[in-house]
Amino acid sequence: MDVSDAQPDAPRLDVRGYRCPVPVIRMEAALRGMRGGDQLLVFADDPVAAVDIPHFCAEGGHAAERQPDEGAACVFLVTRGEKGGETGGGAP
Repeated sequence: MDVSDAQPDAPRLDVRGYRCPVPVIRMEAALRGMRGGDQLLVFADDPVAAVDIPHFCAEGGHAAERQPDEGAACVFLVTRGEKGGETGGGAP
């Protein structure tokens, strides 16, 4: 799967230029406003985001598929999990 396989209306979250933990915080906020099964394209150039994004998604019940990089940015196609309300990854 690649970016062209994303839902046609999938929003794009460009967090290039931000450093940990901002990319994940902004992604979490975007996911909270979405329904289960909705997709979000995330573009991040913080090297730590390449680890943090899939980890957060796994903990929160979301799917994160790494896409081909766009320049210096890693790209993820994130699919919102079906769990209602919680996105996981936060402190208890």
